[in-house]
Amino acid sequence: MLKGFFYLLITTFFLISVYFETNAQSCPANIDFETGTFSGWTCYTGYTSASGDKNLISLNATSGPVFNRHTINSTVGELDYYGGFPVLCPNGSGHSIRLGSTTAGGEAEGVSYEFTIPANENSYSLIYNYAVVFQSPNHRINEQPRMEIEITNVTDNEVISCASFAFIAVGSSLPGFQVSPKSDTLTVLYKDWSAVSVNLSGNAGKTIRLFFKTADCTFRRHFGYGYVDVNSDCSGKFTGATYCPDDTLVNLVAPYGYQTYTWFDSSLTNILGTKQTLQLSPPPPSGTTLAVRLDPYEGYGCPNTQITTLKDSLSIVADAGPDLVSCNKNPVRIGSVPKVGLLYKWAPAASLTNALIADPFAAPDKPTTYIVTTTNSGGGCRNTDTVLVRSSIIDSSLHLLGKPMFCMGYGDSAVLKVQLVKTIEWFKDNVTINGASQPLYRIAVPGIYYAVLTNEDGCQVATKKQLIVIENEKTGITYPVVHAIVNLPVTLNARPIGNTALWKPGINLNTATIFKPVYKGSLEQLYTIDIRTKAGCLTVDTQLVKIVKGVEIYVPTAFTPNNDGKNDFLHPVLRGVGELRYFKIFNRWGDMLYDAKTPQPGWDGIYKGVMQPTQSLVWMLQCIGLDGITYSQKGKCILLR
Repeated sequence: MLKGFFYLLITTFFLISVYFETNAQSCPANIDFETGTFSGWTCYTGYTSASGDKNLISLNATSGPVFNRHTINSTVGELDYYGGFPVLCPNGSGHSIRLGSTTAGGEAEGVSYEFTIPANENSYSLIYNYAVVFQSPNHRINEQPRMEIEITNVTDNEVISCASFAFIAVGSSLPGFQVSPKSDTLTVLYKDWSAVSVNLSGNAGKTIRLFFKTADCTFRRHFGYGYVDVNSDCSGKFTGATYCPDDTLVNLVAPYGYQTYTWFDSSLTNILGTKQTLQLSPPPPSGTTLAVRLDPYEGYGCPNTQITTLKDSLSIVADAGPDLVSCNKNPVRIGSVPKVGLLYKWAPAASLTNALIADPFAAPDKPTTYIVTTTNSGGGCRNTDTVLVRSSIIDSSLHLLGKPMFCMGYGDSAVLKVQLVKTIEWFKDNVTINGASQPLYRIAVPGIYYAVLTNEDGCQVATKKQLIVIENEKTGITYPVVHAIVNLPVTLNARPIGNTALWKPGINLNTATIFKPVYKGSLEQLYTIDIRTKAGCLTVDTQLVKIVKGVEIYVPTAFTPNNDGKNDFLHPVLRGVGELRYFKIFNRWGDMLYDAKTPQPGWDGIYKGVMQPTQSLVWMLQCIGLDGITYSQKGKCILLR
């Protein structure tokens, strides 16, 4: 409970596995996202709201996926933060999508896909898997974040109601929820991967639309997102219905996602098993007919009884996939999409992520030929295939010839060098340098440089970045004269424009190698100051120290601030003074027009942005002499326009 609200966090995951009662029916193009794109899918964005006792998700089609709302995922091993299950569908596919994000705000997202059932396929089923993560809020059912699945017979304009659901946190009859270990003050519930089967039998030749939606809560405080994937295997019979002649057993696997399974012989009276998988050992004669009754969870699926005929005509062709190139030991996926009921074993197992799956990742350090052996789950139909993975390495080092920091005009330089490859593209501050495509690049301006290298195999790598600092020498200047009293210390100041300073000659100074040395002497002295930057640029400034008998204070009796470069500022002239405590100027009404603690530059005759007219002024100052005595003076001055 937080500020009177029980906050809801929803993370919705669902895997769509298309399962068809057909004769090896081909899947619709990219329904499984295996092109790594949203090709064939329509993306939507919109908002959610509560209207009466209804939840309304309003969506509009977009021209394509929207950043952070429709996202392709292909990272193996990444887990959901709250549920701990993989964000990449565990059906062995290479891509799944994330729908939505953790940004709340009443947002909603959707994706849809339309396909037509073949005209001669009256027995047709579809299965989608899902996992959900919810935090129970103090919201009504119509106000909660949700995942909605809508299956529509587009041809007849009818929603298939038994296959269309809304998943929410509170009020759902779905079993199997667990408390997330990431829960802190707010309880997060999650349900691991599950599935729902949709019976589309009797819809031959009709167009079907799959529509998946996620939405935040209507209070705009709690978010919802999900992951979607589609199985690539659209073969159509029970797994195991067709088996190998040399199998020692048969595993018949019914569609996922039902609450109960009941297996029968051909008479539909003798019960053979009550689990999703029915194992028969040894295999029955080819031509044996079996049936399974599928009873869904209440409100989450269509009741279904499916009949299949077992045949010993299965043949298996191993598929190791096309030959590939591994760039700089980056893993590449070999093999093919796994099929339920088949077993896989790769050799050699070295440099593979998993040698017992259909499509492991390989990252060899030298060219390697991998062999995959594929068999049916009953041990028959042994078949092999090979794939060559070549290792292509690009030397990504960046060599600096010269100095990373130097002064322009001193004869120094910086040249960057990379390996000679097919194409070279140089960058400065993350912007392409037009025409720069050679292994050597001479740098003329400061910045951060790197190169992108591409070799003959199409491998590409970016080099490390190199910072180059190039400075220009600054012109020396003469400082205002410093007036010192005989044998009393006074601090001198060099411009802080470099890394080191050297005062020459070093006489009458406490040290000659700092920016602020202390002078103490009895004779007038002219100094030059060598100021050198870290890059090596040298600037020579000049400082004259004159000797006065004592403290001298002078303020002009008039000034003319007309920007003619003459007498434009009113300021005190101080000699033998170590510190100016204040210099203040007042008009005849007592208003303070100026207040400073340094002599320069002085007052320019402007007060609160307005040029002041001709008038008589009063000034006051207080300073501390080099002799340690405090001096206070005041006087009059005329501003002339």
